[in-house]
Amino acid sequence: MDVLNGGEKVSLVGNPPEVGEQLPKFKLFNAENQKIKTRDLIGKPTLISTVPDLNTRVCKLETKKFNQQADHYPSVRFVTVSNNTITEQKAWCAAEGVANLEVLSDEELSLGYEMNLYIPNDGFLARTIFIIDAEGRIVYRQIVPEIHDEPNYLEALGVIKKYATEVD
Repeated sequence: MDVLNGGEKVSLVGNPPEVGEQLPKFKLFNAENQKIKTRDLIGKPTLISTVPDLNTRVCKLETKKFNQQADHYPSVRFVTVSNNTITEQKAWCAAEGVANLEVLSDEELSLGYEMNLYIPNDGFLARTIFIIDAEGRIVYRQIVPEIHDEPNYLEALGVIKKYATEVD
């Protein structure tokens, strides 16, 4: 699958999973350097946002937007994943006041390769949003066509509202 990076076509390592598929197995790391596996994300509806680099303008806006929304949906887990290091992520969260969602590191590129979201020629993840139900089934997928653009927040939050209503 291809996306654009500044108008230039770049290829992902493969085709990301589709709606209806089970979330693949991968591992990430939290701020305490604890391993978070796919099974740890299952159990409640979860929005997983992948971003290329937290230290860029659009990634900052996106993560802060979902951080603000997380308070409105206590029955939904909000996660942002980048391949920034844990140290970079901790410093960024502290500087930006991000505490309502989980920021997880894919520095080892486990999620990037298992979900086919890694862009090898650029060295970072594509900008995406996946929403999974409590059983880990993908119920929503958004691959942002141009990495420098923000995602469609309203569409993703519309799906979240459906799951939050069912659980709350």
